[in-house]
Amino acid sequence: MLSNISLLRTATTSAIRRTMATEAAHRPPLDLYGLNARYANATYIAASKTNTLEKVESELLSIKASAENSKEFASFLENPLIGRDLKSKQVEELLKGQTSPITLNLMTTLAGNARLNSVVGITDSYVKQMKAKRGEVEATIISADPLNKTQTAAVSEAMKSQFPKGAKVVLKTEVDPSIMGGLQIQIGDKFLDLSVGSRIEEVGRTVV
Repeated sequence: MLSNISLLRTATTSAIRRTMATEAAHRPPLDLYGLNARYANATYIAASKTNTLEKVESELLSIKASAENSKEFASFLENPLIGRDLKSKQVEELLKGQTSPITLNLMTTLAGNARLNSVVGITDSYVKQMKAKRGEVEATIISADPLNKTQTAAVSEAMKSQFPKGAKVVLKTEVDPSIMGGLQIQIGDKFLDLSVGSRIEEVGRTVV
């Protein structure tokens, strides 16, 4: 009897450990909070379990692009006059066979909860998780005038010490004449302002 109890405990412990290991393997890499993040995190876990993370990311980005570039689609997403059941049915008709079951489930769930207008924010949260999974770090260089390849390479080289070891850097450049000169650099959540405009503001504050 004691032997059977011991075996049962061992089997139960092993099953719990396997379950915890499985859950950990599919857990999103970032701790994001808020309503958008809740939907994104649940979608990430479901996609991870079905090995469709990249596919779902691509599908959500396509839906986001449509929401941002098509007035008709954006109006449909935001229209509060369409009942939840009808909107869920229309979403299913629109996406069934065109997207993975994970994406379809997310969109019909959002329709049923009257949250379709949150799809852009949810996509952004999902993409953040995917970038973290790939070890990507976004870096943006903002200059008053366009940088040539040599200048971009020089700034990128100078920024290397700011990146975590082994990070995959996704570098973007933007032009903002209002900074008047110099550079502004965004690395993840870090912001470095080396612009002429900020120096002028600083001098103004000092004089006052």
